[in-house]
Amino acid sequence: MERDMSGQGPLAGMKVIELAHIMAGPACGMMLADMGADVIKVEKPDGDDSRRFLPPDINGESAAYMMMNRNKRGIALNLKTPDAIEVLRKLLDSADVVIENYRHDTMERLGLGYETLRKTNPKLVYCAVSGFGRTGPYAERGGFDLIAQGMSGLMSITGEGPGRPPVKPGAPIADITAGFLAALGCVAAYSHARATGQGQMVDTSLFEAGISLTYWQSAIAFATGEAPGAMGSAHPLNAPYQSFRTRDGWINIGAANQRNWLRLLEVIEAPELTEDPRFSSNFDRINNLQELVPLLESHLEQRDTDDWMVRMQAAGLPAGPVMDICEMHRDPQALARDMIVETDHPVAGAVKAIGLPIKFSDTPGGVVRPAPTLGQHGPEVLSEHGYSQTQIDALTQQGTLIVA
Repeated sequence: MERDMSGQGPLAGMKVIELAHIMAGPACGMMLADMGADVIKVEKPDGDDSRRFLPPDINGESAAYMMMNRNKRGIALNLKTPDAIEVLRKLLDSADVVIENYRHDTMERLGLGYETLRKTNPKLVYCAVSGFGRTGPYAERGGFDLIAQGMSGLMSITGEGPGRPPVKPGAPIADITAGFLAALGCVAAYSHARATGQGQMVDTSLFEAGISLTYWQSAIAFATGEAPGAMGSAHPLNAPYQSFRTRDGWINIGAANQRNWLRLLEVIEAPELTEDPRFSSNFDRINNLQELVPLLESHLEQRDTDDWMVRMQAAGLPAGPVMDICEMHRDPQALARDMIVETDHPVAGAVKAIGLPIKFSDTPGGVVRPAPTLGQHGPEVLSEHGYSQTQIDALTQQGTLIVA
């Protein structure tokens, strides 16, 4: 059962129209919805493409779609018809924010570009999420997470090291980060619009999202003139700060300063390394990392990860097990922080999701509504915008409004 969203979260009262599909734009809408905005997702007649990302599914509903579109209301329109364009225009005229990740000229061809919309709704925040941004020589290119990860430099610093194939991080981090940056931009522009009555264009991209994740490596390249490469789980500026093999798995250890380095040697009982000139300082350890890692692992492989965790926590040494996704879902800290939540979907039933990663003391957000079925809230949304039941029925019968 859906719970009332009114008054829920710090963005309660913000009205958002989401014209976005797959990942980046929906991630933006998801964050705004989790923080209390009323996000109305407008889909094409056959729905967001992620509805067909199968398997996995739950009772025929795409798990991927349900993850990215919880907390939203859904309406499906056939935007090839003039009546659908008019419906959408009416929604946009009273919106605070619109999110779209179409090709750069799609909204203009529909007669709904930013310059047109701002004439009737000057407070509108128009958020465009694209592959490469709305300006520059690549503005007309389509964008995909894999392409952005490669071109931003991320894949050159991910993987095991020299001579190995390029590797992308397992998560679509350019997509997700672009969505989160877009949400931040929307909130900032919305704050400005509330103060001045003037909206603006918010423009970000997968490419820029990827670039923004290279801060450390770019700092190295700016300083040295050389591009740093992949280092596995190791850190380019501190050592030891990486994953190490234990007797039954892997553990991450952050002994990045001299105090923690000495604590590590005490915990693993390796006094012989204390006076080894190869590892005397962080500079030495970075330069001799290939020799250091097997020496540390020769000690760490003598005990299980859980055993080492008890010892390292007692010593105040930063450390943590390398968990798989299911282990993370069961972790007591993830559960205590409401990062694993559940909604009741009308078709899929009980569906788990990732919770809101930002906590508010006075206006808590959260996941309170399952992802919509295709067109689920169409009649409800149109009624709120002045359409009579007769008009809604007519739009449905002529195929302008899709109600599954």
